[in-house]
Amino acid sequence: MQINRLFEIVHLLMNQKRITANDLASHFEVSKRTILRDIDTLTTAGIPIYTTQGKGGGIFIQDNFVLNKTLVSEEEQKQILFSLQSMSATEFIDTEQVLGRLRSFFASPSKEWVEVDFSRWGHSEVDNAKFELLKNAIIHEFAVAFDYLSPYGEYKGREVYPLKLSFKSKAWYLQSFCLAEQDYRVFKFTRINNMVVLDQSFNSGDYEIPPMKSVEEAAPPDFIHVRLFISQNAKYRIYDEFAESDITVNEDGSFTLRTALGQWIYDYILSYGTAVEVVEPQYMRDELLAHVEKIKNKYLPRT
Repeated sequence: MQINRLFEIVHLLMNQKRITANDLASHFEVSKRTILRDIDTLTTAGIPIYTTQGKGGGIFIQDNFVLNKTLVSEEEQKQILFSLQSMSATEFIDTEQVLGRLRSFFASPSKEWVEVDFSRWGHSEVDNAKFELLKNAIIHEFAVAFDYLSPYGEYKGREVYPLKLSFKSKAWYLQSFCLAEQDYRVFKFTRINNMVVLDQSFNSGDYEIPPMKSVEEAAPPDFIHVRLFISQNAKYRIYDEFAESDITVNEDGSFTLRTALGQWIYDYILSYGTAVEVVEPQYMRDELLAHVEKIKNKYLPRT
């Protein structure tokens, strides 16, 4: 495509300073006449390119020329470079090559001040492979099948049209259209296992993704609404795992948490150890005592 070749010619001239028409023709596998027409097109567009004849001659671009003088502001340059650095996590494009070219055009120094890595500690290889598979299925519009871990600890097979990967509240989610239920469904990335791409295409334009809902809005009837007292030494956890609107700071520095949790709630609360107390509902306090009794029995002397 001519526009790509023109872009590449300017890039080569900015980095090599001088190049011959024959070298450019060989590089792009086109005729010398085509290259000369490209040079005319660039000069007509205002790019300061000139040629000289004889020994040491060739095609040149004016010293200190940078693309930002004709196209984008300094702030827009920063936004473009930042966006490309952020996209490096997806590996969808060769960001190093693109960043290198744009830095040359913008006369911007190499400064990698941000790095995005969506994978969990200790799970990089698995998470990256799963992310790549889902990303490609979304881009190329193919259905996927996987096993999904429910809040009840059970795996259930799913077949969906993957529509979008969304990062929300410190976690990735797959927004999709479920083939079995013929409805939109959201799946937490870390609970998806044994995923494969199916030989079944779809048209993403036929689907309008609904907005993701909060836990309270999406909570099924069997979610339990709880009120917890949590001590100061667990502060880092509650701010990591819950919305600030769910948290009240008490006068003594402890916290009151009001939220809705699933059937895994007992194991979750026990993971706080002595830093948590269930205030309500009462039946949960009774149930936790039963759990604690079972745990205690595991550590009694064996007879």
